[in-house]
Amino acid sequence: MDLEGKNVGYVFTGSFCTFRKSIDEMKKIVEKKANVLPIMSYHSYELDTKFGKAQDFIDEIEKITGNKIIHTIPEAEPIGPKHLTDIMIIAPASR
Repeated sequence: MDLEGKNVGYVFTGSFCTFRKSIDEMKKIVEKKANVLPIMSYHSYELDTKFGKAQDFIDEIEKITGNKIIHTIPEAEPIGPKHLTDIMIIAPASR
């Protein structure tokens, strides 16, 4: 799939054990020259777990994408109405 120039919303939810794999996949999307808009749920943005500190994940994701993470409802509300993304990926999506 050609992702060059596409706006990809990449949403991290609370399945913390898969963050490392998800970040690695997000890097591949950035390497395909997509503009990745990182989005994190409240818990994924705020909570430290045995899988890592929230701030470390935040710093890494923002460095990879070059974009600030959207992590509040007011920040996220314009995404749909303003058509800010071409594609939305929810990863991890827990079962």
